[in-house]
Amino acid sequence: MRILYIDIDSLRPDHLGCYGYHRNTSPNIDAVAARGSRSTNFYASDAPCLPSRTALFSGRFGIKNGVIGHGGTAADPFVQGPARGFRSSLGQNAWLTALRRAHHRTATVSTFGERHSAFHWYAGFQDVFNHGTGGGERAHEVLPYALRWLDQWARHEDWFLHVNFWDPHTPYRTPLGYGEPFAQEPPPSWLTEEILQAQRSGYGPHSAREPVGFGGEHPSQRLPRMVDEIQSLADYKRWIDGYDTGIRYADDHVGRILQALADHGVLDETLVVVSADHGENQGELNVYGDHQTADHLTCRVPLIIAAPGIRAAGVDPGLHYHLDLAPTVCALAGVEPGPFWDGRSFAQALRSGADAGRDHLVISQGAWSCQRGVRFDRWLLMRTYDPGLKEFPPLMLFDLAADPHETRNLAPEHPDVVTRGLALLETWLGEQMASSLAGVDPMWTVLREGGPFHTRGMLEKYSERLRATGRAQHADRLLATGGLGW
Repeated sequence: MRILYIDIDSLRPDHLGCYGYHRNTSPNIDAVAARGSRSTNFYASDAPCLPSRTALFSGRFGIKNGVIGHGGTAADPFVQGPARGFRSSLGQNAWLTALRRAHHRTATVSTFGERHSAFHWYAGFQDVFNHGTGGGERAHEVLPYALRWLDQWARHEDWFLHVNFWDPHTPYRTPLGYGEPFAQEPPPSWLTEEILQAQRSGYGPHSAREPVGFGGEHPSQRLPRMVDEIQSLADYKRWIDGYDTGIRYADDHVGRILQALADHGVLDETLVVVSADHGENQGELNVYGDHQTADHLTCRVPLIIAAPGIRAAGVDPGLHYHLDLAPTVCALAGVEPGPFWDGRSFAQALRSGADAGRDHLVISQGAWSCQRGVRFDRWLLMRTYDPGLKEFPPLMLFDLAADPHETRNLAPEHPDVVTRGLALLETWLGEQMASSLAGVDPMWTVLREGGPFHTRGMLEKYSERLRATGRAQHADRLLATGGLGW
C-alpha cells in the first residue's frame, strides 16, 4: 500500500475547518476529511515533540521507552544493557521496521531527528531528507524534497512517506508576502478581557506577560508576525492570526503534495494520514503558543485518514492514543504489527464505524512540567508533580464537554470524580511498570534531576523578572516553595 503521513507540528484540531473552526485555515486538509474519516478524541500519549514522536514510532509509551523529556536522562531511550542483541529492540520493532519487512520503501522529510538529537527515531527509514534547519524551515522549503521523492517512487506499489511541516510552531514566520488571510476575522471568543487580566496578574513561562520564553525578549523586531506581550485582546488576535496563518500556509503545501499524487495517478489508491506530534495551548492555562501540559489542548491532535475502504466523511469519537495509529495503519495495509507495541488497531472503526475506543487514556508531559492527565468520560484530571514555574495546583479537573478551554478547575467540587481519576492513573501506572523491562518510571528520573528540562535552573532568574514587573508576591511564593508555588 502507498502511505503518505503528513505530520504538522503543533497543530491543534479545533483550528481546522473539518473540526468546526470558523476560519478557513485548512481547505486541503478538509478535503481529505471529506473523503475519509476524522477522529475527535485522538491524544498523544506523551508530550511534547520528542516524547510524542518517540512513542509513536517505537510503539511504546514513554514510561516504557524511557523518553518523556527534552533533556537529561529522560531524553534518550532506556539502554537495553546485556540483553541487547546485534540489533536493538527499537531497530527490530519500530513502526517503520514493520513496514520494511513488508517490502515498503520508507522515507522521511523532516529535521526532527537532528533538532532533538533523536537519532533513534530514524529506525526503519531508508531515505532520510534533513535540510539542516532544525525546525526553522517553512513549508516551501520542505515541499521540493517530498515532490522529488514522489517523482521517483509514487507509482511503486508499496511505500511510506513522512512529510513534516513546522509552520504552526512558534515563532510564527510565514513569509510576509503571503499576506494576512484572517485580518478581518475574529479570533476564538473564549478569551475575555476578564480572563486576560487575570492571566496578566499571574505568571509562568509563555504566559500572557511573557509569551516567548521567560520574558524580556522582543521577537517582533525580527519576526513581524510575533507579539512580544499579550496586553490586550487585539494582541491576542494578532497572536492567533500568526498561528492560523502558519496552518493555512502548511495546508497550501499539503494541497500541492496531494496534487502531485493525483498527477501521478495514485491519489485515490494512497492511504493519506494527516496528524500532529502535539497540539498547542493558545492562552489556555495561561500558556501561549507552547505545549507545556498533559492536557486536552497540548495532547489532543487531529487525525484524518483517507484510503480505499474507509468511510467517507466518517467521524470516530472513540478515545485513542496516537500510538494506536501504527497498528491501525498496519492493519489497513495488511502488515503484521510489532510484537511489543502498546497501541491497538482501530481500523474497524474507520471501515465500519464500530466503536473501537478505549475506556480511558493516560497522557504525560515531562519537558515543561511534570504531569500526568487522565481522560475519561467528559473529564480530564491532571496530576501535577512539578508545575514548571507555572500557576498549577497539584490536582485539576475539567469538564471538557462544558469547558473545552479549561477555564474552571472543578476538583474541589467533584471529589468523587477526582478519586475515580486517581484510581485510573494508579492502575495504569501499575500495569505499565509491571510490563516495563527497565523497571524505572522516567517521570521520577526527571524530578530527581531537577525537574522539567526547560525550567530547570530558571527559578532565580524568573523571580527577578517577576519582581521587575510588579509580581513580587509570586516571586516570594516560588522561592519559598522551591518553584512549586504550593
